[in-house]
Amino acid sequence: MSTLDELALSRHAHDRVAQQRVDERWLQERWSDPATRVLLVHDSTVSVTSARDALRFVAPSEVVAGDRFLLGVEGSTTYFGALLAEAPGPSGAEVAEMAGLRELAVGLDARDSGLVVHAVGIANWHRSHRFCARCGGALHNRPGGHERRCESCGRSQFPRTDPAVIMLVIDRDDRCLLGHNARSPRARGFSTLAGFVEPGESLEQAVARELMEEVGVPVTDIRYFGSQPWPLPSSLMVGYLATATGTEIRVDGEEISEARWFSRDELRAATESGAVVLPAHISIARRLIEHWYGGPLTGSW
Repeated sequence: MSTLDELALSRHAHDRVAQQRVDERWLQERWSDPATRVLLVHDSTVSVTSARDALRFVAPSEVVAGDRFLLGVEGSTTYFGALLAEAPGPSGAEVAEMAGLRELAVGLDARDSGLVVHAVGIANWHRSHRFCARCGGALHNRPGGHERRCESCGRSQFPRTDPAVIMLVIDRDDRCLLGHNARSPRARGFSTLAGFVEPGESLEQAVARELMEEVGVPVTDIRYFGSQPWPLPSSLMVGYLATATGTEIRVDGEEISEARWFSRDELRAATESGAVVLPAHISIARRLIEHWYGGPLTGSW
């Protein structure tokens, strides 16, 4: 199997040059450079080419409004993102094309994949953090775009990432456990189990708790697999493998409506027949499943 670095949403090539985010002179010089490229973002979609197979960048002079934020540098080019209040108009047909992560990620190269995940994550943070959590005052974007400051009390807000665990459970007979989310519109969709980490909890504790809550399966030998950013809106998916110490399943009926143990032969047959549909290839969930299986499987949602 390929490494996690090859996951569509985990690849990157740009240097985030975090030290430059507070250098207003440098930021202005880069923004004034016609060679600088800007990625437009609106409602978690980004500007793409008319063929919708690559990112479409514009010059800073073409950006007339919207919060802007530094993404970084790749080679000799500086990249910014710009959050638009409204979708681009028809003045430039190619610029007006917008697409989301699920449509794009698999086909992008490492540079564009890293830029789009970074841009969508920061843009979603800007959209959801408009007012101060302390006093309710309006927040204003600071020059580098990775800080928002309250106009009333002066408190600074910085981007936050919510850790979530996602895990593949394997029993003593080398079967894997997959579940169907009760809220999913996909009747045959099965995936690994997952959940957010609670305050004061370690990642490994979250794995064990979520599995007991959702399917009633106790586990041991919880081991790290890899991680993947998921900026919809602000999560980091931390992948684990775990070994079940019991196989009785008791679904909670709220988050998980059905869960099953699958042998490799059973899962292959179910995916080939369409009885089970697995997560998209861009997801760490799919990588966990195919890592256990030992190769690619058919179909995805």
